[in-house]
Amino acid sequence: MVSFAGNKRYCPYNMFNKVILPILYCFLGMGGILFFSISISSAREYDYINVSNPFLKKTPIAVTEFKAFNGHDTEVKEGKTARYILKEALDFTGYLKTMNSVAFLSNPAESGIQLGQINFRDWTGIGAELLITGGIIENQGKVTLKLRLFDTFKTKLLVGKVYTGSRSQIRQMIHLFCSEISYKLTGRGGVFNSKIAFVSTVKGKKEIFTCDFDGQNIQQITSHKSISLSPSWSSDRKWLAYVSYARGNPQIFIKNLKENRGAIVNYKGMNISPDWMPGQLKLAAALSFSGDQEIYLLTVKGKIIKRITKSWGIDVSPKFSPDGKKIVFTSKRTGTPQIYIKDLESERVQRLTFKGFNNTSAAWSPDGRKIAYVGIEKNNIDIFVINIDSGVPVQLTMNAGDNEDPSWSPDGSMLTFTSTREGGIPRIFVMTVSGTDQRRLLRLKGKQTQPDWSMSKN
Repeated sequence: MVSFAGNKRYCPYNMFNKVILPILYCFLGMGGILFFSISISSAREYDYINVSNPFLKKTPIAVTEFKAFNGHDTEVKEGKTARYILKEALDFTGYLKTMNSVAFLSNPAESGIQLGQINFRDWTGIGAELLITGGIIENQGKVTLKLRLFDTFKTKLLVGKVYTGSRSQIRQMIHLFCSEISYKLTGRGGVFNSKIAFVSTVKGKKEIFTCDFDGQNIQQITSHKSISLSPSWSSDRKWLAYVSYARGNPQIFIKNLKENRGAIVNYKGMNISPDWMPGQLKLAAALSFSGDQEIYLLTVKGKIIKRITKSWGIDVSPKFSPDGKKIVFTSKRTGTPQIYIKDLESERVQRLTFKGFNNTSAAWSPDGRKIAYVGIEKNNIDIFVINIDSGVPVQLTMNAGDNEDPSWSPDGSMLTFTSTREGGIPRIFVMTVSGTDQRRLLRLKGKQTQPDWSMSKN
C-alpha cells in the first residue's frame, strides 16, 4: 500500500480526480499498486472510547449511502456492497451501533459528502454522535473509495481516507478504514485485519481452519483426516502450530503458511498445547517424555531450549504474557487443576485462581492485566476473567451450555470462545470483554472448537 498524508487544502479532490487518479489507474493496470491512501484531514483527538469499561454504552453512528460520482450502475451496486461491509464491521465491534437509515433527515450522497456540504444539525437531531460519508468511483474494474468520519457535535472531520484498488479488494479497503476509525476512537487498531484459527470437523475428522475476524473467508489449513487440535498463531501470522494425531501419538506440527515448510515435535509420549512467544519464533509446549506433563521452550524446528516447569503433577496449556517474560498455565500441583503464573527470569510461581475446583485454559489479555480462563462449578463450564493484581474473578458466561477455549482479540476488546448453547453442538462465539453481545461467529457444517485469535497484520 502506498500512503501519503497531507492537509486537505494541498490535496483537493478535483486535482485527485483529474491528475492523480488517471496515473493510478495506469499503475494499477500494470499491477504496480494494491492500495492508494490519502489522509485528507485530522481533527484533534476524539474522546477515547474505553473498550474495557464494563458499563460501556454503544456510540450511535450514521453510515450514509455512498455517492456514485459517475452515476453508473456498477458504482451504485459496489457502493451498496461497500456500505453493507462497513456497517457489518462497525456493528461487530460492540462499542458502535449503526443507525437505521429510515431516521436520516438528509442524504449526503446527493447533497455532498465533504465537510462544508453537511448540515450537522440533521445528524445531532436524530442522536447520531458520529457520521460516515462515502463516495465511489469505478473505472474499468478499478475502484476508488472516498471515506470520511465526522464528529457531529464538534462538526469536525476525524478521519478522511481515499483507497484505490480492484473491485475484489473493496472488503479489504473498508476494513483498512475501520482500523483507522478504531485507532481514532479507542487508541487501538481494532480487530479488522486479524484472523481466527479454529478446529472444525470434516466427515467425522478434526481439521484446522482459519477465517477473518468476522467469520468470513473460511479456509481449510489441514487435511490429515485425523484429529488436529489446539491451533496457535505466531506473532507475525506466518506460522501456525497445532497438535495432530495423524501419525499416532499426539505430535506438534509447526507450519509456515506461505512457504510450505515447517517441523514436527515428536518426543516420546504426549506433545501438546503449543503457544508462540511474542515477537520470536520460539514456542512453549507441554511434553511428557520425562514422565508427567511439563512445559518446555522450543525452537521453531522443535528442538528443546529449556524446561520451564519442574513440579509434581501435570503442567499444561502455557500462554505467554504480551511481553514474553511470563507464562500462565494450568497445573495440578496442589491436587486440582488451577491457574498459575511463572516469571521466566526469576522463576517465581504464583497461584492465580483459588475459587472453584477446576480452572483451566488460561489466556492472557493483550494489555497484560487480565487472564481469561475456564472454570467448572457445580457441573457448569463457564468463562471467567480475572484481574491479575486484584485476583477477583468475573464470570462472563452463565446458563448457556458449556463455554470453553477463550481467546482475546488483538485489541483486547473482545473474546472468542466455544459454546454448546445451540442444541448441545459446539460452535464458536464472540463477546465483548464485559460479557455483552454474545453471538455466534460463523456458520459452518460440523462442530467448531478451540479458536485462537491472531494479532492484527501490519
